[in-house]
Amino acid sequence: MAKTPVTTPNAGVVDEYIAELPDEQKRADAKALCQMMADVTGEPAAMWGTSIIGFGSYHYCYASGHEGDAPLASFSPRKQHLVIYLVGGFEDRHTRDFAKLGPHKTGKGCLYLKRLSDVDFKVLRRLVDRSVPIRRGVDEEGDS
Repeated sequence: MAKTPVTTPNAGVVDEYIAELPDEQKRADAKALCQMMADVTGEPAAMWGTSIIGFGSYHYCYASGHEGDAPLASFSPRKQHLVIYLVGGFEDRHTRDFAKLGPHKTGKGCLYLKRLSDVDFKVLRRLVDRSVPIRRGVDEEGDS
C-alpha cells in the first residue's frame, strides 16, 4: 500500500487546531499569520498534514522527477518556533529584508521565529508577498 504524504490538505479544521495550541502567544501569532497569508494569497486556510496551516496550492516537479503539491504560503506553530515556509534560497535573494526582519533563523525554505512581536511584521509580509508569486510561476529576481 502506498504511503500518503504527510503534507497533503485534509479535513482538519484550522480554527480548532489553533484553539488547541497550548500557548496563548502561539494562538495569537497563528491567527495573525492566518489573516496575513489569506490576504496575500486570496485563499482560505486549510490544514496540511497534522500541523501545517496552508493557503492555496501549487504543483511542483523537480528535475529528479519527484513531484507533488504544496501550499502557496504556509506555516506551522511549533513548540519552539513559528515555522514559515518560503521558497528555498529566498534568504540569499532578499538579504536586505532579512537584515531588517529582526531575530530569526533560516533553513532550507524555512524561516524560524520565536514570536511575531520580535520581528517587523511589514517585512515578514513582504517576504511572504514575494514568495507566493514564485510558487505561482512568476519568478521575481532581485535583492531588497
